[in-house]
Amino acid sequence: MQNRIIKIFLSLIFGLFCLNPLSAQIKIGGNDSATAPVSAPALVNKNDSTLSKTNPDSNKLNLAAPKEYEIAEQPKVIGAQHMDISVLLLIAGLNKGEKIQVPGSKITDAIKNIWKQGLFEDVQIYETKIEGKKIYLTISVVEKPRLSKYTFVGLTKGETNKLKDELKLVRGKVVTDYLLADIKQTIIAHFIEGGYSNVKLSITEKPDTTFANSVILYINVDRGARIKIENITFYGNKFLTEGQLRRAMKDTKRKRWYGIFHSSKLIPDDYASDKQKVVDKYNSIGYRDAKIVKDTVYKSDVPNRVNIDITVDEGNRYYFGNITWLGNSKYPSKLLSNILGIHKGDVYNASLMNERLTMNPSGSDVSSLYMDNGYLFFQVTPVEINVHNDTIDLEMRIYEGTQATINNVTVTGNDKTSDKVIMRQLRTLPGELFRRSDVIRTQRELGQLGYFDPEKMTVNPVPNPTDGTVDINFGVQEKSSDQIQLSGGWGGGLGFVGTAGIKLANFSVANIFNKDAWRPIPTGDGEQLSLSFQSNGLPYQSANLTFVEPWVGGHKPNSLSTTFFTTTESNGEPASSGDRESVNIKGISVGYGIPLKFPDDYFTLFQYINYEYYTVDNYGSAFIFANGYANSLSYKLQLTRNSADPNIYQTYGSNIKLSGEWTPPYSAFEGGHDFADETPDQKYKLLEFQKYKFTAAWYTNITNWANKESEGKLAHNVVLYTYAGFGLMGDYNSEIGACPFNRFYLGGSGLTGYSLINGEEIVALRGYDQGSLSATTGAVSVAKYTVELRYPISLNASATVYILAFCDAGNSWSTLSQFNPFSLYRAAGPGVRIFLPMFGLLGFDYGWRFDNVPSNPTMERSQFIFTIGQNLGEL
Repeated sequence: MQNRIIKIFLSLIFGLFCLNPLSAQIKIGGNDSATAPVSAPALVNKNDSTLSKTNPDSNKLNLAAPKEYEIAEQPKVIGAQHMDISVLLLIAGLNKGEKIQVPGSKITDAIKNIWKQGLFEDVQIYETKIEGKKIYLTISVVEKPRLSKYTFVGLTKGETNKLKDELKLVRGKVVTDYLLADIKQTIIAHFIEGGYSNVKLSITEKPDTTFANSVILYINVDRGARIKIENITFYGNKFLTEGQLRRAMKDTKRKRWYGIFHSSKLIPDDYASDKQKVVDKYNSIGYRDAKIVKDTVYKSDVPNRVNIDITVDEGNRYYFGNITWLGNSKYPSKLLSNILGIHKGDVYNASLMNERLTMNPSGSDVSSLYMDNGYLFFQVTPVEINVHNDTIDLEMRIYEGTQATINNVTVTGNDKTSDKVIMRQLRTLPGELFRRSDVIRTQRELGQLGYFDPEKMTVNPVPNPTDGTVDINFGVQEKSSDQIQLSGGWGGGLGFVGTAGIKLANFSVANIFNKDAWRPIPTGDGEQLSLSFQSNGLPYQSANLTFVEPWVGGHKPNSLSTTFFTTTESNGEPASSGDRESVNIKGISVGYGIPLKFPDDYFTLFQYINYEYYTVDNYGSAFIFANGYANSLSYKLQLTRNSADPNIYQTYGSNIKLSGEWTPPYSAFEGGHDFADETPDQKYKLLEFQKYKFTAAWYTNITNWANKESEGKLAHNVVLYTYAGFGLMGDYNSEIGACPFNRFYLGGSGLTGYSLINGEEIVALRGYDQGSLSATTGAVSVAKYTVELRYPISLNASATVYILAFCDAGNSWSTLSQFNPFSLYRAAGPGVRIFLPMFGLLGFDYGWRFDNVPSNPTMERSQFIFTIGQNLGEL
């Protein structure tokens, strides 16, 4: 009777299993000679080791009484088409010769381990034969389908392309639950970052009949409307106004018509960061206990808008008390206190204190004082030793350590540029004391080479406290520095004047005869070679060849440059025509640059010797003489101080140039000679002039938003660019007068430079026709001012884009006595700049002039200006 009850109980359990089909199972049954599973096998849940015997007639395998067997051979695997069978067996953990209990946990664990991979829809283990104490097993799996292709439904082409880049889905990938969840999470996060908080998403799988076990994914996305912020309201604030708190939130802004530099999208990560900025704002003015008590985001009455309510608890305001120094032996406490610049009674500001101790970007902090003298192991810890009422006394505990000497300096990542080119730029040399300022300057020098991405440079100092040394590694990433050079402009009466050429910024002359170095050209030694051709058709052609060796001799950073050029300006008639009028200029220029240490090491002194030969043929209608030739031999001295940001979008520093150019005073060697009666072609055979120029450009951050280092995002700061330039050209002899060549021509496009008619120097002033603000024979004095407000759209090194609003002002005069830097023609307008490594800087401006030009009353009030390339001239 008892055995009958047990059999009925086991049958009921088996029936329950059959009512709930399972996807992972084990089948144990058959007889000694069986080679296939029996028709009514026992089942085991992948999460349950309970076995039930369903073949009561089998006396070989009693599932009610576990029995030990030895695995006779490595289990067979069926159904695994893509997964390596040896890997699957390793995961299962069932090995030949291993003894297992049937039923038992070993079989159950094998199923669980295979199932965990997420690659299969069904997992079964069969007993295929039993011979005495030996058992033969087969593992049967059904693989999950693989991705054939996928498509988005409900998105634009641009959104689809962006998501494809983020998802990185490839054909043949197993479509697991994890993959589907990852797709959903990535898409939702993408749209939340764009301000779409109500994204609806579904994924439909459909079999692909063209490929076995493959599916097509249809990703249906309804992004909904972009959620923007209607209003931000603060409660509990007394000391700071609501406007001050809103301004503290850098990325979470209300929707307002004037918010052109900020987005009003609600992005959760930015909102969380901005709430901390509100607290930081309070901390910076002494309210160190300030906190946000609660905040609420709720729907506004305006569709697709939300309101934000934030309640703050300001707490009490604190002030600095006594500040003492402990552990300093190198520098006196008075000096350290002067650098700290915080006095008793000042409002307590922990972030300001930390900045002046260790984190001042300008380097004027206590830590920099020590680290610029080798104390790499220096540490300073501010400790609050007493808090009484609203006053906090501090003790600055200093560990000076020993001075660190630089041991090894290495550079990694320079796949193309030679080590010697990088090493000669280093300010951190083995054997010298470690200096923080030298490390920062080295980064700038490497960035100015133009061969590496400045944003990807890294510095990794590795201190060795045991011997007082430090190893420094500079990590660089090569970028494209060679250019298919295009520079030109459209504006005024010249039409389009463009340049086609090539600029090799990292050339190697030494490897010209090394056939292995031609990949496709020899590079890596930092030499510059450029060849360009400039033209607007028959009226104007110019060819230019320039070579620059930045380190003559390889020991000092003294540069040597050589330029050859030829320019022809004509009336557009072919050379064979008898009506052709032309001026041809051929020239050579040799320059030598020397970096200076005084007043500081941002100064460079350049010297040039220039020779030009002018041939005038039947050009009387537009030139001072119709036929003849002229020679110009001059010496030019230029002093430059350049501390500007080396990036394309410059955010700090300045670039100041002062130059003078002189020809020999030939007329002084011919005392008593009467030049008044000479014809122009006689008077100007040997040109004489003196020319002086001054330019200054400054780059100033208007905003000071910090980079989001953890997210790899660069701060998009608004930059104010200010510029002033002046040029004066004089003579040596009043009877000869001002030289007719090399004069200034003001007005027109950004095609600023030299070598148009008369060797003229063109100075751009947007909004006016080309050369319209100078006499037809040019000017001997000029003044120009520019103010630009710039904002970056993209700071990607491979595609830098920024927009700008400009104001230009300038004028030119035919005599030095007329020079008046405050009598100006003015213009303003918007513009955009796009930098592409292969083509340089592309510009598009719209200039609106404010003033009329008496000599050109029909000039258009405004004009579009297209430019390619940086300005070429000095003004």
